[in-house]
Amino acid sequence: MDINIPTLISIIIYLAGMMLIGIIAARKTSDLTDYVLGGRRLGGGVAALSAGASDMSGWLMLGLPGAMYLGGMSEIWLPIGLSLGAYLNWQFVAKPLRVYTEVSNDSITVPDFFENRFRDHSKILRVISAIVILVFFTFYTSSSLVGGAILLENSFGMDYKVALWVGAAVILSYTLFGGFLAASWTDFIQGILMFLALIIIPVVAIQELGGWSETVQQIGSIDSSYLNVYSGTTAIGVISLLAWGLGYFGQPHILVRFMGIKSTKEIPKARLIGMVWMIVSLFGAVFVGFAGIAYFADSPLKNSETVFIMFSQVLFNPWVAGFLLAAILSAIMSTVDSQLLVSSSALANDFYKAIFRKDASQKEEMIVGRIAVFGIALIAIILGYNPESKVLELVSYAWAGFGAAFGPVIILSLFWKRMTRNGALAGILVGAVTVIVWAQLTGGLFDLYELAPGFLFATIAIIIVSLVDKAPSKEIQEEFDTFKSML
Repeated sequence: MDINIPTLISIIIYLAGMMLIGIIAARKTSDLTDYVLGGRRLGGGVAALSAGASDMSGWLMLGLPGAMYLGGMSEIWLPIGLSLGAYLNWQFVAKPLRVYTEVSNDSITVPDFFENRFRDHSKILRVISAIVILVFFTFYTSSSLVGGAILLENSFGMDYKVALWVGAAVILSYTLFGGFLAASWTDFIQGILMFLALIIIPVVAIQELGGWSETVQQIGSIDSSYLNVYSGTTAIGVISLLAWGLGYFGQPHILVRFMGIKSTKEIPKARLIGMVWMIVSLFGAVFVGFAGIAYFADSPLKNSETVFIMFSQVLFNPWVAGFLLAAILSAIMSTVDSQLLVSSSALANDFYKAIFRKDASQKEEMIVGRIAVFGIALIAIILGYNPESKVLELVSYAWAGFGAAFGPVIILSLFWKRMTRNGALAGILVGAVTVIVWAQLTGGLFDLYELAPGFLFATIAIIIVSLVDKAPSKEIQEEFDTFKSML
């Protein structure tokens, strides 16, 4: 495939801009709190778009349009479930988590919060949580890097392995030095780019087809089942797609955005911005795939997930196409940088300091965190080195793992005073194990997305074990009352 120079230049300009932001952020990063949480000084708009962009990986630009292109409106339940889950997370978790993590010894990571919240001097909660984060995020990161490599390979004819290293090198550069601020600021820019791309492409595509009514008519004439939201689905299938929304309550890279907001007064604004961004972006992606059914009817796409890429190439001049393709890189990069950062904080703060060097200085921890970013990225690259590897399939698996292992623990720790350390530990283990086991089973009820049973069983485990366990100490209960009084 010949390299389109204008398109390539557009993407290079974009990548250079992301690296410049990383350099600026590095100058404002002086200790571990800055590196991991940005010193708790994110504005509402940056926090909102950063949370949204870090959440929506390449599947928003590739996977979701591809699913709509193949299945039509029956896939609409997934964005509906995600929208509901994101709203509930902003509405009920963001403010309490921001307040409680500061009250509870200024916790800067999710494992840090669990340990401080339940006064777990044994460190087992911190270690188990960090292990869950490292295992799932390493594979999750690898899948995103593979997605970026496939984009560069298909768009510019680059060798797959070269493309994998190029994409990883840029992301690694600004995350390695700028930390949380670099990730959040770049996510803000990337979020805007993704938002605009997901408005422009479906609008232009639908206009090319003669308008909305004509588009629907053409799709209906191809196969009327594309217009039916229940076509080819079952009750378990619909519940499974809606259940994706439960995952939001346990995603570490989203929760740290709530923890990093500079003030709880910023949360209502952040929630409004974040939800508008998310709903427009999700349904923009839906309409990209939907319009693709009619537009490419005469020459069906070999790979359904290239529908966004194909639209950018056939509808726009090469300069514009470059920035539209950069939106796909944005979706991938904004997720990977957050995953690397959370993973590095798990190693630096939850392993290195907690177990090996309790008296480590913040500067020392920050250095370890940066080394961890490099190491985790290297492992992720190695895992994705084979373009035929099925790493991309682990995205939904990782989402379920985090949602089931951490979601119930986060929610109940914020709203239930009687919850205990052993209850939290039971929830994490039951949630993670349920996801692992359920995913291996098929047929009937086992076709239900593993996040749903994992979330349910983890919640039950937390409640039962906490009630059987002795009540939390007076110190824990007094801190909970202090937290509640500050809401």
